Amino acid sequence: MIKRSIRRRIVAIAVGLIVLMVTTSILSIVMVGRVGHLLDELTDRYIPANTHLTRINILSLERALALRRMVIAKMQDPPDELGYKTRKQLYEAKDAEVDTEADAAHKLISAVIDDTSTPSDNTALARIDSRIDSLVGEFRHHLRQESGELLAALDARDFAAARRSLGRTDTLRDEYTEKVEAIRAEMLKVSYGAVATIRSEQTRAVQTSATVTALAAIVGLIFANLVSGGIIRSVRKLLDGTRAVEAGHLEQSIDVRTTDEIGQLAAAFNRMVEQLRTNQRVRETFGKYVDPRVVEGLIERPNLTAAEGQRRVMTVLFCDLRGFTSLGEGMTPQGLVKVMNRYLSIMSEPIRTNRGIIDKYIGDGIMAYWGPPFVDDADHALFACLAAVEMIDRIATLRREIPELLGVLGTPMETCDLRIGIATGEALVGSIGSDVMMSYTVMGDVVNFASRLEGANKVYGTRNLASERTIAAAAAALEVREIDRVVVAGHTRFEVVFEILGSKGKLLPQQLALRDSYLEGLAAYREQRWDDALAKFGAALEAMPATDHRSLCSNVPKT
Repeated sequence: MIKRSIRRRIVAIAVGLIVLMVTTSILSIVMVGRVGHLLDELTDRYIPANTHLTRINILSLERALALRRMVIAKMQDPPDELGYKTRKQLYEAKDAEVDTEADAAHKLISAVIDDTSTPSDNTALARIDSRIDSLVGEFRHHLRQESGELLAALDARDFAAARRSLGRTDTLRDEYTEKVEAIRAEMLKVSYGAVATIRSEQTRAVQTSATVTALAAIVGLIFANLVSGGIIRSVRKLLDGTRAVEAGHLEQSIDVRTTDEIGQLAAAFNRMVEQLRTNQRVRETFGKYVDPRVVEGLIERPNLTAAEGQRRVMTVLFCDLRGFTSLGEGMTPQGLVKVMNRYLSIMSEPIRTNRGIIDKYIGDGIMAYWGPPFVDDADHALFACLAAVEMIDRIATLRREIPELLGVLGTPMETCDLRIGIATGEALVGSIGSDVMMSYTVMGDVVNFASRLEGANKVYGTRNLASERTIAAAAAALEVREIDRVVVAGHTRFEVVFEILGSKGKLLPQQLALRDSYLEGLAAYREQRWDDALAKFGAALEAMPATDHRSLCSNVPKT
């Protein structure tokens, strides 16, 4: 249960940070809203007002152009009365549009002045508004006067007077254009001032948000430091203890004399370390009787121990020491134990280095298996075969070390050899046993088949025999030869069995010649070409005359 004082401090920090965050958010929303309002005014009023002023200038030019075309229409011979009438209508329409644009600009500027929620240069805007009114009125008066004289001269076909009037009209229009440009320039200046105001508001919003955020961070750090100051030393002790446990130093314990939640945590930590020490002792002891990976699964992965088991494709290996009975007859029990321990240690190492699981030792026999979840489906047959090759390679080491271990020069160990059987197939995998004792093992026909292949080495004079399914999965990395086709008891379909000669590419040329001659002899034998078979088997024996042919080709197929 969390101590009330610590909870209050933590809650106070949380509440304070929340208040500061809410304050920051409100300030940001208000300032962003203000900036948005200023942007709306800029886009909805200032920019359209400038557009209307620009349109006034354009309309003035369009009206002057229409007036000139009216003059041209009248001066033609004969006069183009229809064209004159059309240009005159356009001229009068442009005059009305100037009034519309001026009125629209006036309304927008008045709206800016009347809006007290935004800062604006109302004096300048009022001056611009007044200049627009006077300009339009003055322009309308003088221009209408001149245009009236011009139209009267045209109607009287007094073209000389019309030209003089047109010149004065152009002069008035130029003056009008200059005044409009001056008003537009002043309006742009006021607009730029509004843009500068918006930028200033944006900068102030950013600075205010940054200041409040920094304040929230500082206050949060201060409160956090105050709360953590009282418990940091105890937490550091817990951290040091955890690092020591992580490094494997389980003798670590923590002495915390407080009774609050930190003290309770320290007590729980000490109990945990004690439990870890117990588990480590169990693993170290239990791992000598059961493969460490199975031990790890039994302790850390309960699903591995599912009582109902699972059906999986596995590879099973049986190994037996030939000549063990004669070896044990002339030894004391103590000497025999030494020999067996050394033999099992030497032969177990290749199994473990090739990721196999040693299921059990049966006298001088070894049962091991490969497969999920310890080895991938695609690899377990290959690992089992490689382990068998390495085990056979260690026979010489075993024969050399046993006499040294016993301290005698001659022992029956020179006559001892290995028999290995390997089979791949579907098996029942899981924790199997009684209510009082369980064993994580494999069961099924594949186990019986591997055991029978191990025993069949006696018949064929070989050191190892592997099933067809095993070789099919691992043949790419191995040199093998077919031995025979056998029918297992209880089955009707024959199984092809092979001998593993070694790893791919590591056989001597003589061994390859021996194997090839043997396979040719086997083919002739099955075709009942007895003379050819005998000749090929003889050639195989001659390929390596100094070799112990029991393990390579002295056998004759039994089927």
